[in-house]
Amino acid sequence: MKRITALFTACTLLMTLASCNKPQTQGENPLLAQWDTPYGVPPFDRIRPEHFMPAFERGMSLHEAEIDAIVTNNDEPTFENVILAYDNAGQALAQTELVFGMLSAAETNERLQAIEEEAMPRLTAHADRILLNEKLFDKIRAVYDRRATLDLDAEQSRLLQKTYDGFVRAGALLDADKKERLKQINEELSLTAVKFGQNLLAENNNYTLVLDSKELDGLPTGVREQAGEKAKAMDKNGKYVFTLHKPSLIPFLTYSSRRDLREQLYTAYLNRCNNGDKYDNKQLINDFIRLRTEKAHLLGYPSYAAYVVADQMAGSTEAVYGLLEEIWHPALERAKGELAEMEPLFKQDHPDGEFASWDWWYYAEKVRKQKYALDEEMLRPYFSLENVQSGIFFLANRLYGISFRPIVVPLYHPEAAAYEVLDADQSHLGVLYFDYFPREGKSQGAWCGNYVEQTYRDGKRVAPVVSVVANFTRPAGNTPALLTLDETETLFHEFGHALHFLFHDVKYRGLAEVEGDFVELPSQVMENWAFEPEMLKHYAIHYRTSEAIPDYLVEKMRRSELFNQGFVTTELIAASLTDMDIHSLETYEPFDPMAFERRALVEKRGLIPQIEPRYRYPYFSHIFDGGYSAGYYFYTWAEVLDKDAYEAFRESGDLFNKQIARDFRYKLLARGGSEDGMSLYRAFRGKEPDKRAMLSGRGLWTDPEPAEEPAAAPQDAEATTAVPALPIRPLTGSATQH
Repeated sequence: MKRITALFTACTLLMTLASCNKPQTQGENPLLAQWDTPYGVPPFDRIRPEHFMPAFERGMSLHEAEIDAIVTNNDEPTFENVILAYDNAGQALAQTELVFGMLSAAETNERLQAIEEEAMPRLTAHADRILLNEKLFDKIRAVYDRRATLDLDAEQSRLLQKTYDGFVRAGALLDADKKERLKQINEELSLTAVKFGQNLLAENNNYTLVLDSKELDGLPTGVREQAGEKAKAMDKNGKYVFTLHKPSLIPFLTYSSRRDLREQLYTAYLNRCNNGDKYDNKQLINDFIRLRTEKAHLLGYPSYAAYVVADQMAGSTEAVYGLLEEIWHPALERAKGELAEMEPLFKQDHPDGEFASWDWWYYAEKVRKQKYALDEEMLRPYFSLENVQSGIFFLANRLYGISFRPIVVPLYHPEAAAYEVLDADQSHLGVLYFDYFPREGKSQGAWCGNYVEQTYRDGKRVAPVVSVVANFTRPAGNTPALLTLDETETLFHEFGHALHFLFHDVKYRGLAEVEGDFVELPSQVMENWAFEPEMLKHYAIHYRTSEAIPDYLVEKMRRSELFNQGFVTTELIAASLTDMDIHSLETYEPFDPMAFERRALVEKRGLIPQIEPRYRYPYFSHIFDGGYSAGYYFYTWAEVLDKDAYEAFRESGDLFNKQIARDFRYKLLARGGSEDGMSLYRAFRGKEPDKRAMLSGRGLWTDPEPAEEPAAAPQDAEATTAVPALPIRPLTGSATQH
């Protein structure tokens, strides 16, 4: 995907449901009591902000006692009394962290933000006290050093290796002075991340563009209705309000013929947290890079990027840069070609003007109408939110035989909804929440995470409680929520993450986590089905007429599938490169993040001024408070895997091939991190991934035609002649390094 804000919860909050010895009674802290809710979901109706700090404190105390029991055990260190005991420790604290983390992203308020500022440094210090506990590590190392003689099975060996490696990467081999400094760095980083995220949330909510009816030129009726509804909610009757949230921003940039207003809105979006006020994040960015670079040096790495990537599938920054640069140059050339197509239309409107970044969406849509007789508003009636959700349920049932049943359970917000997920044999697989619409207490973007992580307790599988959170277009008046193609693809994406969680069947908690550049494979692979003609016939149903999307529109969608891909790919890779560049610094000196970005993209790589990177540093939440630091490349690395995986279905001649889906579930999705990501992928695919499917999907590769029968391209097909041929290099890198 291209927009997974806060998706880090999907791969870093890998915890389980805690329980105490007695059910809750009135007045007790629900986070400290056994949950008597249906399906073990959190008791949202009883959880209050004041419950979190006591639950954190109690959880830390219990966790410390569990660690102390391991350390003071005088028996010979074994897998069971050290590694397994450590893996089982901290479940009460972990559960509270899960609930708090998810709520802070989806439904925060001033009280939760204050708790976040107080709790995060304390929780970080608590984690460091354990990970840097010399006596605990001595016991782990004692087991690790005898691993060849312990007769461990594959999963036990993997857990032992991951546990040992995790302690080493956390600083367990450092001397006392360096450990103390590392603790200070980690605490500072945790608070810096909180401040960064809170500043961005405030900036997202503070700006509004308030217009009169005479300033709505070009805007479709549905966009006007949305803006009118927002104005009413803000007591601005008779006005129209546009915000920096994507469901408001993108339609305005796409359809408003008022260039001055497009500039005003897009400039506000680009300058979030870059206005020299109390919400400015540039100094926090300096703090991040200073602290992360020092941390990397303490741990023996030249840069923070080198530290991060060493534990991923890629294995090295060279492998990451190799993939990104391989895509960058042809993508930029394709984008320049797209700009050349738009320039004549722009000059008709503004003979003396210069095409700018806030013009791209508007004139790209004009080109799409001109070239394919297609526009987004023509399609939206077929993509009501209800029907798209039905589509993802249909797909999951066709592939895996699972089904979804609405249930009545506690909700954290009235707009959320919950479903029980039933396996093919009708056994309980988990619970899935959906929370679709923007509001002030919710972070931007879309993500998927857990309230309860799958694990095993007393030999029985504990089913996960999963949540998909988004910021989609709201219903307006009597019109249901009608999604854009981008929003539709996003729902398929996040649903893929949800399936990954729901299918987890991992014995040990420490094996739940997968590499960051693997985690987007289960989500991105689902996007491939979204607009397949056979899928569209099942769910793309007109919300008024109940008629399936007609063949002529499906054909127009097919012909335009590479439309604007140069722009989309360029802005994605630009953000990935700025992330890698800033985290590849080997020494820190105070710097201007905006000047650094300009040098990295414009001066070094030739980015044209008409395209901005998908995220600029002051609001690049993924890499500063979202768990994707030196990891925004994850999406592109995983795209190689997801497109190649989808080829398995194509090659079979059946896009709903149940045997291939079964292999994907049981050889890959269900396994969590029980093996390294590339080994799991090879077990599913039976071969190394091939990059050509990914490059083809982005319009950067075309299979050569037979020399004796050159094929003529249709006149309205996407031109690829200006794009230089790509050398097909193998996806270099490695599994997690030990």
